[in-house]
Amino acid sequence: MNTQQLETFVQVAENLNFARAAEALNITQSAVSRQIHALEDELGAKLLHRTTRTVTLTPAGISFLTDAKHIIGRLKFAVGKIQHQTDSDIQILSIGCGNDAHLEFLHKALSVCHDEIPAFHPFLRIISHRSLLNLFYQGEIEVLAGFRNDIPVKGGIIFNEISRLSLCCVLPRSHPYANKEKIYQQELLSESLVTCSSYAIPGQAIEYQNRIAEYMSPEAVHPCDNPQAALALVRAGYGYSILPESRFHDDGLCYIPLADPESRPLSCGLFYKKGASNPLLKKFISIAEKV
Repeated sequence: MNTQQLETFVQVAENLNFARAAEALNITQSAVSRQIHALEDELGAKLLHRTTRTVTLTPAGISFLTDAKHIIGRLKFAVGKIQHQTDSDIQILSIGCGNDAHLEFLHKALSVCHDEIPAFHPFLRIISHRSLLNLFYQGEIEVLAGFRNDIPVKGGIIFNEISRLSLCCVLPRSHPYANKEKIYQQELLSESLVTCSSYAIPGQAIEYQNRIAEYMSPEAVHPCDNPQAALALVRAGYGYSILPESRFHDDGLCYIPLADPESRPLSCGLFYKKGASNPLLKKFISIAEKV
């Protein structure tokens, strides 16, 4: 298996046409067919179903397409890292992020880096929590944004707090509570709740929403497993949710801090490995602390 076979398969899968794939790759249509046949023979699976008029992906082809794109993307990144080592005009820093709340302080730091370090090239990875951790521990992500209590700190890993966020009740702007400065737990028990069980939100938020849900009837609780899905349900009027504060403007939502003593501020910051060799890492962390 080689990259040419993978790139050929991706082009055919996205165009569902051998002629257009050949044009995009600047090779002949027969060369495209040879690459696909060689790839299928090596994998021992049929990736494409081809007739005289149509080309469609088989179930195996649908499954393999994501992996093929990932392999090509990882290879391009690896090539970029090698080129970076020999090209002083480009400084690459791989940054992991799994939550909108983290993006808020990251985008400010990145803006300053853009102005102060012209050669700075951030490589942002916004993927699932578990995948982020694996890539971070393997060294493929150099700095990871996260909540202090939700990432296992192993030996040699340092955490720098960048900001503190309030735990909030997220409501539609049309809700009667929308103008409150703070909300107490007791006020929420008569409302419908949208719960979110996701590694992308801090454990303190999940604990708080679960504590409230114990006092509510099943029909008043709407579970989901994704922060974006939770916000969509809140906008649609299904209830409120408990999430970290957000400073991104949203006309349809308001974030009201919880007044309960148990809702402590959330420590949000950057994780990195002690003794990291990339000199850009220290510059980035210093800038993030200032902004």
